[in-house]
Amino acid sequence: MAIYGILKVIEGIINGIKGNINAINGIFNEMNGIINAPNGIFNPTNGIIYSINGIYGMDKPINDIFEAIYGIVKATNDINNAIYEIVKAINDIGKAINNGMNGINNAIYGIVNVIYSLNNAIYGILNVIYSLNNSINGIVNVICGLNIFSKNT
Repeated sequence: MAIYGILKVIEGIINGIKGNINAINGIFNEMNGIINAPNGIFNPTNGIIYSINGIYGMDKPINDIFEAIYGIVKATNDINNAIYEIVKAINDIGKAINNGMNGINNAIYGIVNVIYSLNNAIYGILNVIYSLNNSINGIVNVICGLNIFSKNT
């Protein structure tokens, strides 16, 4: 969408330039009307007609000026749209980074759980060793008891 916005900005700038060219053409048309006006001194009828044509010719450059202003406003709007798309893209990047950080956090939490589970497993193994030790002590006590019993009989 940002590329589309940039293309719209370029289109607006081109339309603004077209409006400026049309405005310049209108100014030349107006100047032609002004140049033709002195002929009215030599030929009053033609002079009046040329003067009227010169006045009517002014509406085109005025219209072209408004078209140029419209092109500038449109280009400004397109620039604003492009900025909006850039901000939206930056926001999407921020969301992606946030999601990535959440993933890293979850991975660390998983690693901590694995370490906790390993700790519990080691604790269980130690309990088994402790139980085996108690069993061996019991067997030793039985053997000692049998030994004492056999000596007394």
